[in-house]
Amino acid sequence: MDQHNHHFLHEETVTDVATKFKALSDPTRVKILYLLTQEECSVGHIAELLQMTQSAVSHQLSFLKQLRLVKSRRVGQSFIYNIDDEHVIEILKQMIHHSLHD
Repeated sequence: MDQHNHHFLHEETVTDVATKFKALSDPTRVKILYLLTQEECSVGHIAELLQMTQSAVSHQLSFLKQLRLVKSRRVGQSFIYNIDDEHVIEILKQMIHHSLHD
């Protein structure tokens, strides 16, 4: 009988990876993340560019912020959002590149 030494991932790692892929599985979040790869944006600017309500954008940004995919900084009365996890963004860009060259 073959004896293999298997390496298994910790449950937290598996859950974290699955959650990040889940974040990338939503079309709106893909649009927001891709936009943020090009420029830092306020909620209002994202809403305007993606033709969404500010409340819908805020909801998605809150989700992305919890996963530490985006971060924000306060400028005056508003928050400016940008990318917080370059590794996940690289995966996103690779998937976009793959889709464009299929």
